[in-house]
Amino acid sequence: MKKAVVLLSGGMDSAVTLFIAKKKGFKPYCLAFDYGQRHKKEILFAKKMAKAAKAEFTLLKIRLPWKNSALLDKNIKVPENRKFSSGIDIPATYVPARNTVFLSFALSYAEAIGAKAVFIGANAIDFSGYPDCRPQYYRVFNELFKKAIKLKDIKIITPLLYKTKEDIVKLGRCLGVDFNLTWSCYKGGSRPCGVCDACRLRAKGFK
Repeated sequence: MKKAVVLLSGGMDSAVTLFIAKKKGFKPYCLAFDYGQRHKKEILFAKKMAKAAKAEFTLLKIRLPWKNSALLDKNIKVPENRKFSSGIDIPATYVPARNTVFLSFALSYAEAIGAKAVFIGANAIDFSGYPDCRPQYYRVFNELFKKAIKLKDIKIITPLLYKTKEDIVKLGRCLGVDFNLTWSCYKGGSRPCGVCDACRLRAKGFK
């Protein structure tokens, strides 16, 4: 069976992406990150989802000590009830170059195990406007993949890039994703806050 590295965050998008990889006939090797983020609940949910999908799971611990993000520094407030825009107003929850960091590790992992693809649940329709979630970013990064490694046929696959949250929920249900095993809230409390971008986008999908 062909292998794929799946970036698994614990959220609904990456969970659906994991099941898409399985549907396409890949054996998924899930990769999650403990990067000093605001809370660890998403990691616990990522582990649960990988187990439910009967997939390999690796947690990589790294640190981004320069912070400059509400997801890395608890002194920076997580925005609440923010008006979504076309992406010009990038919120405080943006982690500088996070997807570039994650994809670089995923590429190394993929080449090491002979995987043919790296799946990531990036979305450019219902999203917070992060620059590393946009289609042109992935087009360029795929070209970089070809030039950066010995194996030239590893591709980034972004199956949710042009889907709405509603589309993602419907697709997940068709694939048998248990959304109870996902966590979206940026704040990581005992219950989702309901007012951060991630909570509101999730609610939009289910509504």
